[in-house]
Amino acid sequence: MHVIRGKKDGPVVFVSAAVHGDELNGIEIIRRLRKLNILKRLKGTLILVPIVNVYGTMTLSRYMPDRRDLNRSFPGSVKGSLASRVANIFFKEIVSKCDLGIDLHTASIHKSNLPQIRTNTKDEFTYKLAKAFEAPVVLHSELRDGSLRQVAQEEGIPILLYEAGEALRFDETCIRIGVKGIVNVLRELNMLPISKRKSKRLPVITRSSQWIRASESGVLRTIKALGDIVKKDEIIAFIDEPFGDASFEIKSLFDGIIIGKSEIPLVQEGDAIFHIAKFKNLEAAETKIEYFNEEILNDSEFFELNNEEIIEE
Repeated sequence: MHVIRGKKDGPVVFVSAAVHGDELNGIEIIRRLRKLNILKRLKGTLILVPIVNVYGTMTLSRYMPDRRDLNRSFPGSVKGSLASRVANIFFKEIVSKCDLGIDLHTASIHKSNLPQIRTNTKDEFTYKLAKAFEAPVVLHSELRDGSLRQVAQEEGIPILLYEAGEALRFDETCIRIGVKGIVNVLRELNMLPISKRKSKRLPVITRSSQWIRASESGVLRTIKALGDIVKKDEIIAFIDEPFGDASFEIKSLFDGIIIGKSEIPLVQEGDAIFHIAKFKNLEAAETKIEYFNEEILNDSEFFELNNEEIIEE
């Protein structure tokens, strides 16, 4: 891990990645974050942990060697399984010493996520920070038993969860939004100097979402992409029989935005294929999503990163 201490007092914030070993975007986000000259003006302390689940990353696996999910093993135990022991050390030595955490994730294997912040939007403090991050979407997310966010919240340590991209892949857009988002949060906490940029980009706020599942088994043919606006009963994909002529329509169950989708074209009945965030005002949502384009992403204020070779799309 890397500990960056400012010359002046301030909050203690940790940024962690690869709690799931195959979720790699966060590793690159932290690498780029460390290189920013603006951190020389930091107030408080920033703790960066680019790989929490070292075992999983080495084997390209989401899980620990004992096949347990590290993000369902908190707060852990000194006498439990390997996952439980790693969770216990990470929580005791790092998380418990912080005022706030930002945990970086991607979708699970063969799925991809639109960049989004998941947190408790009912809490005024985390809701404010979630909006400051400036990811395209802020999603209210309930706590899951054994997760880092659940145990941290019980200890009074708020966590922002950044979900973006696909497992075992780097995504340049997701990485850039992540780097900028962390800086935005640190600025909101007065740990970094405020940007001279006048306008802030407001994300789409949604408090509920649902996975659309395959009604049949076959070959998935999607016609909607991440970030697309969909209306109730609109066709978003087809499932074709691989050895016949039958084709089955998959329709959206409600108005919303696609924030997650399957990336593998073979599906079994019941497989999750589209994650749609419910949103009634589709026109307003589409306007907000539009600013996440290549022009905006290429116009970075962090000049030291502008000359670095970007990851090929």
